[in-house]
This record gives sequence, structure tokens and C-alpha cells, in this order.
Amino acid sequence: MSRPDITGVVLAGGLGRRMGGVDKGLQLLHGRPMAAWVAERLAPQVDELLINANQNAERYAALGHRIIADQVPGFAGPLAGLHAALSAASHPWVATAPCDSPFLPTDLVARLSDALITRNADLAVARTFDQPHPVFCLCKRDLLPHLTAYLASGERKFDRWYATLQAVEVAFDDEAAAFENINTRDELHRFDAAGPAHPNP
Repeated sequence: MSRPDITGVVLAGGLGRRMGGVDKGLQLLHGRPMAAWVAERLAPQVDELLINANQNAERYAALGHRIIADQVPGFAGPLAGLHAALSAASHPWVATAPCDSPFLPTDLVARLSDALITRNADLAVARTFDQPHPVFCLCKRDLLPHLTAYLASGERKFDRWYATLQAVEVAFDDEAAAFENINTRDELHRFDAAGPAHPNP
């Protein structure tokens, strides 16, 4: 099976509670919004890139990609962002990455897609050692009805959703630092102070 075209989405639809309620993807790291670093790394790996944002749409649009908002109300979390992406995607597969992980692997999608094909799975999730990272995933667009029903039931947990699917976890133990995420102002200041001008893992 050859790899189909892939839509990527930067998940920036949250409320940034741990960062004081600010729009996390727009916080500056080395002078640029965190979401810009994520988009820069994810865009070359996919055939289309979307940004899932529920506020500040014009500022996100300045990054040069189509903006999609959650269809599920109430800032329902990353699964609502994936749901929006599956609804809007132009391509059969959808890859996700969160806006607060600016060091994501440049081979993320390639390794997830290899596993999805090899294992004939519905969804592939990145894992470092014993820690899965469900918001770094690749899944098939035709999971939309399944996810819609799951969200309609009131469920919101990503890991509980993919546990109901034919899923494969893909080891990235060799790139564990690439999954560093920036959740708080203190973490942002620490990474910002560390330099260099481009945040490499």
C-alpha cells in the first residue's frame, strides 16, 4: 500500500489554563509564536496544513494556513480539534501535533505512516519509552463518524478513544527530547532563555 496524501493540523484550540489562560500557541518563543515553530516543522511532512484555533483566528491566519474551529462547543480538548480536522481535511489521512511542542520530530509523519501501513491500523500514536503521546497521531479520515459518536456520548479522553480502535504505538525513544512541551510561563521563559534562535531538540 502506498501512502495516501495527508492533512496535518496544529492543535491550538485550548484555553491555556496552565499558562494563566492565555492563548498558548501565540506565546512567543525566540520572537515567534509557538504555533509558528510547530507549523514550520509539520508543514513539510504533510500535503495540507490546517490550524485548529477557537480564538484569535486572524492572528493564527497570519501564519499562512487555513484556520478551523471546533464544531464541538465548550473548548472540549484535543479530540474536538481532531474532530474538526477530520471534518475539514482534504486528504484521507490526518496528522496532529499540539501548538506547545515546537521541537516535534521532522520524521514524525513518516514513521507514523509506516506503522499505520505495516500494521494495517486505524490510528498511529507516538510513544517515548512507556509514555504515549496521543496528540501526536496519524489517523484515517473515515474515523470521523466513530469520533463524532464518542464525543456525543460526553467522552473527551484521547487515550480512551484510541483504545477502542485498531491502534499502534510507535516508539520515538531516540527522539524523546523532540516531544518536550511548554505548558507554563516558567517553562516558556526557560526555553526562551536557553536559545538558540531556532529551537532545536
